[in-house]
Amino acid sequence: MTDLAPTIVDRVQHITSRLDEVLDGDVDATSLTRSIYSTDASNYRVVPDIVVLPRHAGDVVAAVDIARDYSLSVTPRGGGTSCAGNAVGPGLVLDFSRYMNQVLHIDAEAQTAVVQPGVVLADLQKALAPHGLRFGPDPSTANRATIGGMIGNNACGPHGLSYGRTADNVVAMRWLTGSGDVLDVGEGADALTGVDGLEAFVMNNLAVLRTDFGRFGRQISGYSLEHLLPENNRNLAATLAGTEGTAGMILEATVKVVPTSAAPALAVLGYPDMATAADDVVHLLPHKPLALEGLDAQLVDVIRRAKGKSTTPSLPEGGGWLMVEVDGTDTDDAMRRADALIADASATDSVVHAAGPEAIRLWQIRADGAGLAGRTADGLQAWPGWEDSAVPPEHLGDYLRDLQALMEQHKLSGLAYGHFGDGCIHLRIDFPLATTPDVMRAFMEKAAALAASYGGSLSGEHGDGRARSELLPTMYSPEALAAMAQFKGLFDPDDLLNPGVVVRPDPLDANLRRPAAAPMMASDGFAFAQDGGDISSAIHRCVGVGKCRADARDTGQFMCPSFTATRDEKDSTRGRARALQEMLNGGVVSDGWASPELHDALDLCLSCKACANDCPTGIDMATFKSETLHRTYQGKLRPRAHYTLGRLPQWLRLAGPFARLVNVLGKITPLRKMGLFAMGADGRRSLPKLATKPFRRLRKNVIPTHRPTGPKVVLWVDSFTDSLSPEIALDAITVLEAAGCDVKIADPGICCGLTLISTGQLTAAKRKLTNTVKVLHPYVAAGYTVVGLEPSCTATLRSDLVELLPRDAAAKAVSDQVKTIAELLTSLDWQPPQLDRKLLVQPHCHQYAIMGFDTDEKLLEKLGCDVEISSGCCGLAGNFGMEQGHYDVSVKIAADGILQKIDASPDREVLADGFSCRTQITDLDGTSSRHIVQLIAEQLKE
Repeated sequence: MTDLAPTIVDRVQHITSRLDEVLDGDVDATSLTRSIYSTDASNYRVVPDIVVLPRHAGDVVAAVDIARDYSLSVTPRGGGTSCAGNAVGPGLVLDFSRYMNQVLHIDAEAQTAVVQPGVVLADLQKALAPHGLRFGPDPSTANRATIGGMIGNNACGPHGLSYGRTADNVVAMRWLTGSGDVLDVGEGADALTGVDGLEAFVMNNLAVLRTDFGRFGRQISGYSLEHLLPENNRNLAATLAGTEGTAGMILEATVKVVPTSAAPALAVLGYPDMATAADDVVHLLPHKPLALEGLDAQLVDVIRRAKGKSTTPSLPEGGGWLMVEVDGTDTDDAMRRADALIADASATDSVVHAAGPEAIRLWQIRADGAGLAGRTADGLQAWPGWEDSAVPPEHLGDYLRDLQALMEQHKLSGLAYGHFGDGCIHLRIDFPLATTPDVMRAFMEKAAALAASYGGSLSGEHGDGRARSELLPTMYSPEALAAMAQFKGLFDPDDLLNPGVVVRPDPLDANLRRPAAAPMMASDGFAFAQDGGDISSAIHRCVGVGKCRADARDTGQFMCPSFTATRDEKDSTRGRARALQEMLNGGVVSDGWASPELHDALDLCLSCKACANDCPTGIDMATFKSETLHRTYQGKLRPRAHYTLGRLPQWLRLAGPFARLVNVLGKITPLRKMGLFAMGADGRRSLPKLATKPFRRLRKNVIPTHRPTGPKVVLWVDSFTDSLSPEIALDAITVLEAAGCDVKIADPGICCGLTLISTGQLTAAKRKLTNTVKVLHPYVAAGYTVVGLEPSCTATLRSDLVELLPRDAAAKAVSDQVKTIAELLTSLDWQPPQLDRKLLVQPHCHQYAIMGFDTDEKLLEKLGCDVEISSGCCGLAGNFGMEQGHYDVSVKIAADGILQKIDASPDREVLADGFSCRTQITDLDGTSSRHIVQLIAEQLKE
């Protein structure tokens, strides 16, 4: 036994060396990478030995050849968004998304496209858009799911109703078998001749292929062998779609594309409950809708409770809704068709939206379903497993009622949504995986039998994976199961490809991730109150939906700036969450909070908090990074930057009396670089210019210009505004008084502790915050509103304050009364001056994530400004962009975001309330930018 582990390690090292010698792509067997790839969007954890990121088809062929030499299993992976454990496996994992992600050719006339397997669907759609074309199937993960993964699972999405499954849209594929053969597969009389024994297999199994397979459109579970039949034109390409990487992998695919809808309209129909909504589906299908989706009202309530009612569009009355998209030759025609559909419905209420912002917002709620349904109506963690069942649509209402009764029998709950037009239900359930995981098996065995009793399928588009393959005998005969095993054997005789899935399956409760995670209770850092103080529960909020891998800036979102810059899985929110989960689970990241792998994963986290808003599961990686640094360095020597940048407010106050000298020295390049190096900062950065008269000195000269009659406001001047931009505080007073406010100025020196929090100095941060509460609470108790000027500091008092001082009632009272200046001004009956400015606005990430930017947009509209918003982080993010080792990533984020916008809009003034944002823009572009109060005050003074 003592000799076994070294032997395994030596074997992996030897295989890794061989792969390194032969491949052009990346080969990685480090514990960090193995931990990150140990799971996908499912409940399962299987640690691979090696991860390969191939650069081209030759790499894939060579990697599989080497794996076969060592009997090493191989699992292909796209975006890692598989809910059933289809994309995790032992041995070798091939990630196609990093390099093999190109659209190779578009033939607009033939309406086809040739793609590599790692191309993200959204990128294909962008490439097709100028031709007036699109790929038909569109799962909700379209902005991170790859075409290869969609083919592997036979994905469908909302528009599968009108355009069919992915299998229906595959023309041909270049296919690599487990034997190392490269095949060009398609359909037609000769489609089966390239595979030895395939023709005989079909002829010997005609009866079972006709009776057991292809009984209804969403029968995705198992293999879709019905496509091999002569009457189905012997379509081998369609058959291989949905084999989940168990019968080979895609090197290249030719897919059908379709014209984009001319003018779709969205009808939203309200019903008493989801089952009643499902009953109505068959009455609506004759209208041939483009999409027909179901949405549980409780799922929308989850958003409203977390983010407020204003974050969701108005919806009809009801406990469940159908979202029905219809096409038209123009908007009026589409609206008429929507009205005709509503006339045939049994809905109690309805609303129709033409194509536009409201429809987009509703579709986004539906697209975020997997993450939003990750918590039940009672706030419990909900899991996949039975998240993808399907029945013929005529049975959908009855199936939902029986399924609800089954959940109640097992004391389980979940929020239903999905592709009701196809009879496909997505439903995450609060299986008690942390305490009694056997409940999941008992439920799923009965649920499988229930679906089969309605002629249904265990999976409607996600595939079976590790979650449902064991249950295939409930819906397939022994002859059909034997046929699937024979089929796999023709393409993978050594059973190397994705073992344990579909054929010879692993138990559905083997390799579950959550039961292995022991509770880790909060101590003297953050409270993790939303998760009962259990850090394990908090980090397992990340179920791997992978939205952090999408570049969603064009839709106004900010997450995840570091992954957008590097495209490395470890730099995604999900990758960091996986590293934390492995550490807490005692997995391959084994040295606790101080594990080097964990700090490597967190290093490029900007602590921008965008994930707290954009991730549908509400994961806040900035908090986890801060907690990790706190626990790692508590009582120990810290990195140099923690003592300098992490304690910047303290240094600013000390340097204040020497501002002129410091500013002069900062302009001398060698001295500036030496100073930055001593601080642990990058020498390419500038030093901020200190105010020769900080606001704490100027405040003595501030005298109210009129007798106050309006709301009572205490202006909190943060450390950055005080020492670096005091003019902003002066202008804020001008604006607040003009708005009729009774303005008082908070005592100097109070601090939110932001830089301490971001560097994990939480004990010191708590002391700062305790003092801040002591100063501000008397004002709040007297009816004053606390107005902040620096977005990041204001956000800290709104969020981190109550997490760090959870039992302090005064802290809660202060947090509740902190507002941005835009929030205050838009709440007043005040007509501001008209600015008539064209602005390019860079919102601060913390404001976007915690307070939202809607009130600022409303204020700018009221001011008469023509506004363009630059979505995404500026890249500096406080101390992040200053620290050594972060400069290049910081610059790339800016170059791809705000700097690109500035170049494209040279006629617009730049507005940026955040000091970091203004610093980054000036440092990298030379463009000056201003705070909103400066613009308003300037107009008031004219």
